[in-house]
Amino acid sequence: MIKKLLLTIASTSSIYHYSIAQETAEAPVSCTFELGEVTVSGLTRKDSTQSLSIQRIEKFNRTDLASALNLLPGVTCANVGPRNEAVVYVRGFDLRQVPVFVDGVPVYVPYDGYIDMGRFTTFDLAEINVSKGFSSILYGANTMGGAINLVSRRPVSKFEINGRAGVFSGDGFRWNVNAGSRLGKFYYQLGASQLKQKTYPLSADFQPRRYQLTPDRENASRNDLKFSAKVGFNPNATDEYVIGYVNQNGEKGNPPYVGDDSRIMTRFWKWPKWNKQSLYFISNTAIGEKNKVKTRLYYDTFVNSLFSFDDTTYTKQTRGYAFQSYYNDYTVGGNAEFESRVIGNNILRLNIQYKRDVHRENDLNEPVQPYVDNTMSIGVENTYQITPSLAVIPGVNFNIRNGEQAQEYNASTNELIDFDESKNNAVNTQIGLFWDITANHSIRGSIARKTRFATIKDRYSYRMGQAIPNPGLKAEAAINYDLSYTGKLGSRFALQASLFRSDINDIIQQVDNVQPNRFQLQNAGKALFYGTELGFDLLAFKGFKIGSNYTYIKRKNETNPDIKFTNVPANKVFGYADYSFLKRANVLVSLEHNSERFSTSYGTKTGSYTLVNSKASVNLYKSVSVEAGVNNIFDLNYSLVEGFPEAGRNFFVTLVFNHF
Repeated sequence: MIKKLLLTIASTSSIYHYSIAQETAEAPVSCTFELGEVTVSGLTRKDSTQSLSIQRIEKFNRTDLASALNLLPGVTCANVGPRNEAVVYVRGFDLRQVPVFVDGVPVYVPYDGYIDMGRFTTFDLAEINVSKGFSSILYGANTMGGAINLVSRRPVSKFEINGRAGVFSGDGFRWNVNAGSRLGKFYYQLGASQLKQKTYPLSADFQPRRYQLTPDRENASRNDLKFSAKVGFNPNATDEYVIGYVNQNGEKGNPPYVGDDSRIMTRFWKWPKWNKQSLYFISNTAIGEKNKVKTRLYYDTFVNSLFSFDDTTYTKQTRGYAFQSYYNDYTVGGNAEFESRVIGNNILRLNIQYKRDVHRENDLNEPVQPYVDNTMSIGVENTYQITPSLAVIPGVNFNIRNGEQAQEYNASTNELIDFDESKNNAVNTQIGLFWDITANHSIRGSIARKTRFATIKDRYSYRMGQAIPNPGLKAEAAINYDLSYTGKLGSRFALQASLFRSDINDIIQQVDNVQPNRFQLQNAGKALFYGTELGFDLLAFKGFKIGSNYTYIKRKNETNPDIKFTNVPANKVFGYADYSFLKRANVLVSLEHNSERFSTSYGTKTGSYTLVNSKASVNLYKSVSVEAGVNNIFDLNYSLVEGFPEAGRNFFVTLVFNHF
């Protein structure tokens, strides 16, 4: 069993057809919650360059969302160092432009459009799907660079349970349990997990600095506890009704800055609360033989506390930069989708969405400042099968954002000040051509004009007194071009290649000295992103597989070259070698190289680095196995952002149990 569970991304069928079932023969059908997927109708194939199964995620011991996504070409793992937030960039676009969904439900934070991916563990997922450039119109607004959808699990047998428990460097431990059952027309899926760590070890090459004199990273603790539940009802072969709930409670430290940039002020921050809850209902109802209606309704909350202290004792709050800040946000919304197959060789989908974001913030002893945004999207997407192997897919949607309320507290007068009304409309259009040349070779080409509304923070934030709010900010827009090939040569070699380009207009950029020593965000920029993705997987001989992917991306600020785009290296390489032997053992070695990248818009850089990781697995008895590994084997001293060093050599041991 363990050998099957530990198969890697090279499978025995086309890379374009890669799926969970090809990695684990124990599950007779996919354990993916298909109702939670957001796909273009008629395109059921899954491209392994844009999809991660839970088997692959566990294979490479990726415990949080950011590190898991880093396995894919075109995706770059980054760190918002001053906030200790793990994020990713997709072909150069950040998380405001590539939003995150869980089972198609948006989960990004209302205030700034981001989420901290380090708080999202992978333990209860079935797969992660990434759309790049061309994404389904049914995602709605703000998918300027694509979309990321986390798809949960669904049981496939009468009773199934799996879990993991382990320890790792930095006084860390993890555990998770997933259990589910399918009983006739009903099923349930439950999950619980915890990922806790006191610190992480720095490389022996790190030179002690002020605020970092010990070999373990200061103020780098984390504790993430998560529970999830899903109950489903299948009254017949076509219909399904599901209620899902996710509750995650997190807290984290914020390691201090230890770099050489005099412009960056060291922060002494802790996040005692980073809590998120999601309650949603998803349904699929057939109307006759050729029509169906799919709905999503959701209520999502985000409660956050951020404390700034005087110094590294993290006990006193007496200085001017000390504060206690609180967020109490919620989002409520839903969408309805009508699909018709009445016309032969044609699938038509109509979709309407509404989303209400409420952001409420205040510092200690200050009144609550409310912000309310309403977003509506109306879209149509059509899949026309020209021939059995050739499909054309146009789509269009119209998006409206209305800033209903925005208030700012004036500490001098102790009054709440109303901002001017903020409204904006945006149109997204796209067309894709998908051609299966043969059973083993496919080409897809697409052009997509996508937009991203300015966030509440973009429009209203004073940036600690350094900025002038701009309620009139309009949407950014990008025209994304993509040409991709996936194929297989023989039964052992799969490969993929992509060329992509994005022409971006009305970029929201900082314009300095709009007033003396104060900047403002304005739609002042044009940019060009372009690059390529290449990859292969090879079954060299029985039990031994190798694979690699490469990403090149160039980002040009055409309006103001002096303002640098940050956090994305020009070159990224990922590779692995995977060997299974004795019917119960497996050894995996992986390598990742990133070239240098900018850490600040004014040119501060962090250097290139190459990491080597390893893992060994042994099946002990039937459904029980043990895994152990070493990350950063050569103890490299490296950073994703200047002044915030990452972990040096570190170890983990995990006990695994699977019963299907």
